[in-house]
Amino acid sequence: MDKNDLNSKLILPKEKMQQYGYKIVDLIVNHFENQNSKTPVNQASREEMDVLLTEEIPNNPTPANEVLDFVMDHVIPHSNIVSHPKSFSFVPGPSNYISAMADTIATGFNIFSGGWAASPAAAQLEIVTMNWLLKIFGFPTKKGGGIFTSGGSMANLTALVTARRIKCKSDFSKATIYLSDQAHSSNIKAIKVIGLKKEQIRIIPTDLEFKVSLNKLKNAIARDRLEGLKPFCIIASAGTTNTGTVDPLDEIADICEKEKLWLHIDGAYGAAAILSKNGKKLLKGIRRADSLTVDPHKWFFQPYEIGCLLVKNHNWLSSTFSEKPEYLRDIEGNESEINFYDHGIQLTRRFRALKFYMSLKTFGLESFKKAIQYNIELCEQTEAILRKSAQWEVTSPATLAIINFRYHPINHKLSEKQLDQINQSISKKIVDSGEALLVTTVLQGQVVLRMCLINPRTTIEDINDTLKKCEDYGRKEIQELEILN
Repeated sequence: MDKNDLNSKLILPKEKMQQYGYKIVDLIVNHFENQNSKTPVNQASREEMDVLLTEEIPNNPTPANEVLDFVMDHVIPHSNIVSHPKSFSFVPGPSNYISAMADTIATGFNIFSGGWAASPAAAQLEIVTMNWLLKIFGFPTKKGGGIFTSGGSMANLTALVTARRIKCKSDFSKATIYLSDQAHSSNIKAIKVIGLKKEQIRIIPTDLEFKVSLNKLKNAIARDRLEGLKPFCIIASAGTTNTGTVDPLDEIADICEKEKLWLHIDGAYGAAAILSKNGKKLLKGIRRADSLTVDPHKWFFQPYEIGCLLVKNHNWLSSTFSEKPEYLRDIEGNESEINFYDHGIQLTRRFRALKFYMSLKTFGLESFKKAIQYNIELCEQTEAILRKSAQWEVTSPATLAIINFRYHPINHKLSEKQLDQINQSISKKIVDSGEALLVTTVLQGQVVLRMCLINPRTTIEDINDTLKKCEDYGRKEIQELEILN
């Protein structure tokens, strides 16, 4: 078979496939070994990317190695390294090599994980790993269930579609839903997608510790009932993205039981902390949720994409999402053979369970527990360093490996506006330098720096080095302000 015939069949000869595969594995291994020595931030403008990457659709073939070299020279270097130990912002993606290879297997064999008939083993592994998670979070394993999703956003959406159907049936015109002003934005997106209007959403203020105000929550529910509306769901946070704060889960569960409301807990960020000593106490009450979002590509150290939704009763999912089109009539199977396309929005699904399964089997749950505990203690060490310094002010203490702080030297009298300006500038300068990814958020009207320390490869030296550079930038900012004045 000549080259043109091979190209038209979209295949490569065996030897070339092997050489190409070995080269890619070597590149990935090299990345895992040497990422610490690279810069975590790699920025570029749209104009720069247009010049570098825009091209017409290729009609004729290009040698595979040339395409790979182009990608390694011009695409990968212009992406942030979210697994870098100095990637402190948003929620880092620490990942792990075993899971990366598992994704390669799942993709290479192109396993369809939507229905039992297409891959009984893929479906069974999703059942097995789902049961592991149900046990970890104290959900019933016989009646409970769940589904792997692309991420926390899709898990939240799946939960709220389910809650709306169970609690509101087909009429949700008077339904109201409650969440705090610190809840993740994906929840608001999900609420919009399920068809609720702005006037049906209740954003409940938080207290000084950024926990939802229970009194204001109760008042909002009572007021809505008096006005003839139908409260149906409370969304509680198990680790907010801003501060790592956990809402009072037991107390919210009590309200839900009394008011007959659905309790959805968004634990996309913090739920995995239940594996640590500190986190187990903070997350008391998480087992009382009707539905729980967990995000394994965060604190279970998985590569993107893998989110997860757990529910107390697996029938809630199948009764919400199951459809029976004619073209699937021959592959339904019996009731014990779960078709996961009946438990969520996607029909076509990749084999997400494989990486979770292989990494937990390879490293063991105890390794994950130790890594999470290390992250929490590292953040507490960081808080201690900041509090001992005359240069820094802690604005939100270390909670589930997140800490917020700002440059505020005690020997300078600076206005709030100046402090906001200085801290914003510190973030910009360190990000522009590429040395660390450290961006700001706003807490109680103040611009602050935020560190999320869920990478087990991050060390206290990485943090000290970053803080020292930030202090240098801060001092220069103050000097410039003094010159101007």
